[in-house]
Amino acid sequence: MNKQKLSNTLRKLGFLHLADKARFYQQLLKNKKKNDRFLKNHPNVKLPPDYLIYESHEMNYEKYYMGGKKTAEWLVNHLKRHTDLKNKKILDWGCGPARIIRHLPTILPSDCSFYGSDYNPLSIAWNAKNLPKIDFNLNTLEAQLPYPNAHMDVIYSLSVFTHLSERLHFEWFAELYRVLRPGGIMFITTSGNNYVPLLTENEREIYDQGALVARGQVKEGHRIYTTFHPQEFMKKLFSNVTILEHIETPPQAGWIPQDIWIVRKPL
Repeated sequence: MNKQKLSNTLRKLGFLHLADKARFYQQLLKNKKKNDRFLKNHPNVKLPPDYLIYESHEMNYEKYYMGGKKTAEWLVNHLKRHTDLKNKKILDWGCGPARIIRHLPTILPSDCSFYGSDYNPLSIAWNAKNLPKIDFNLNTLEAQLPYPNAHMDVIYSLSVFTHLSERLHFEWFAELYRVLRPGGIMFITTSGNNYVPLLTENEREIYDQGALVARGQVKEGHRIYTTFHPQEFMKKLFSNVTILEHIETPPQAGWIPQDIWIVRKPL
């Protein structure tokens, strides 16, 4: 039985959360020497609790911190093609333990304001205590943010819609649209055509019809609640904005890139 079939079987049996927890401990043990070395070489770097790091990416301190910085720089390079990043209000929706946004205050001009929102209270509590240059807010799974209309200039969301149902796709996009100023930019990543080889035969039929594929049977919003996004579905979701870029990066050894969507709210 291959890895994908095993995952689907565990999902159906209701054991996927237990399997994910076991994977966390396996990674914790596997990366112990690397993580100890990181702590020795970077004694002043504040790190969130281990399971929060695992949930955000993988159980590897260097990939969390250095990888997060590299991703932040990559994100900024994409955004700069479409907007001036001076004196901007920037929201990381689904920020988790701040893997990316913690680096933005040192990358972008000091007149920018930074916000992070997530539904995990443990992540938000750690972020708020340890990263004072960023305004963090707890949200629920339902689509409601504590910001005024047209408050943000830039919103980015990396692999968050990949864990939401179709209903919450539309409700959350409407909420993000509400808090984005006219002319503002959204940067969103999704699991597109690169992930088709991972789909079952029935899932492939749904995907080929242009519909969202959702693997539920677990808590929505968790990393193991997984969705896959055909272009037709995304274009329907983005019907009231201008699509500036849709980027598909070819898969590489050990890495399946997500699609990048950059959209602009009309003036």
